[in-house]
Amino acid sequence: MRKISSLFLGLSFAVSGITMAAAQDQSPAPMKPPKYLQITVEYTKPGKGGLAHDKTESAFVQAMTKAKYPINYWAYNSMSGKPRALYISGFDSFGELAKANKIYEAPGVASALEPINVADGDLLADSKQIIFSYVDDLSLRPEVDLFHMRYLEANVVHVRPGHGKEFNELAKMWVSLWQKAGPTAHWDTFRAEYGEDGGFYVFLSPDKSLDDVDTGFADNEKVQGSLTDPDKKKMAELRAAALDEDRTEIYSVNPAQSYVPEAFIKADPGYWKPKSAAAAKPAAKPATDDKKAKP
Repeated sequence: MRKISSLFLGLSFAVSGITMAAAQDQSPAPMKPPKYLQITVEYTKPGKGGLAHDKTESAFVQAMTKAKYPINYWAYNSMSGKPRALYISGFDSFGELAKANKIYEAPGVASALEPINVADGDLLADSKQIIFSYVDDLSLRPEVDLFHMRYLEANVVHVRPGHGKEFNELAKMWVSLWQKAGPTAHWDTFRAEYGEDGGFYVFLSPDKSLDDVDTGFADNEKVQGSLTDPDKKKMAELRAAALDEDRTEIYSVNPAQSYVPEAFIKADPGYWKPKSAAAAKPAAKPATDDKKAKP
């Protein structure tokens, strides 16, 4: 999120929050954030991130649909940084995740997934999985209508060991500023628990269109202009003490690779169920990769 980044960087220049719904949430109303997020990151080989990746990933979606896997996931393609895809799912307990995982560990489901894993793995340079926990007091207006969100801004920061106090003070100052700035800004904050070193946080903000990005930059300038010199100095000092990494990325939703609740498909079948993805079938290959399906 460019809004967070500018303040964390000491106002030198101008990523949620995303509200993931569990599969059973069929309401088009704003959705509450889950307690945990699992994010799978797939770095595609050069030239392998387009239709070829859509083909294998839509095969995963078909397999998850057939198996009635209870945890949905949303797919995003990078518009900045290295070519990669994100698969984001939400759940409220590890017991819930364990129960869901038993479905794809069943022999019939596992055997159906093996050739898809192999075909998908041929397209990837690397991959990783990270589990985050939701941080409510560092989030702003986290309940959003995901039905109409098509982009995602992500600001990833790393807090220096022993400087959590400064980080929390800085982040809460920023929440307070944007609460006063207007009703449109929103983000969810998550802290990495597994898959990354300690101290990583991600601020996620979904957008309906790229026009929202322009609006965010304009609003950010207004917020910066409202700060007093003491506020600027304090934020710069907190940022210098608390953070040793800060980067912002932007992603677009990939409906062909997303395993969304049925309510999403019924609301906009032309978007969430593209014909090209529905017809895609992976080439059957011998299983040589133990990569798991993405929950």
